[in-house]
Amino acid sequence: MSFPGLSSMAQSKYKLLKLRNLALWTGYCLVAVLVYVCLTPNPPDTSVVRFGDKIAHFAGYALLFLWFAQVYQRSAQFKPAVALVMLGVAVEIAQSFTNYRSFEYADMLANTTGVIIGWLLAATPAASLLYLFEQHFYHKKDY
Repeated sequence: MSFPGLSSMAQSKYKLLKLRNLALWTGYCLVAVLVYVCLTPNPPDTSVVRFGDKIAHFAGYALLFLWFAQVYQRSAQFKPAVALVMLGVAVEIAQSFTNYRSFEYADMLANTTGVIIGWLLAATPAASLLYLFEQHFYHKKDY
């Protein structure tokens, strides 16, 4: 599948992202939401889908990494990837200290797999969504 003009856009998106700080702080807020959802005594019900809990872990970490991948250049994405994997481990350890959540290695695997898939998606046009959003809403258009 071809995405005309995207390769040149992908090359320049990091220096053209004017709202980088806002995107970064939004990402930190998303991390806080993820931690809250993982540690709350009343998490969202994922039992309506088979393996819903693992799908939620996988999707949450994949989307979170994809968000940060749009803020950091490809060469600097290793640090957020490691940080998110470590966060997944830390959250599972924190859950083991509660009497309402449980420690699961499978959750850590789902989290890590999500980060890896997010990293792979970061090499696709999906990594330009913030740039495209900013171009559409932030920059003035000449009509």
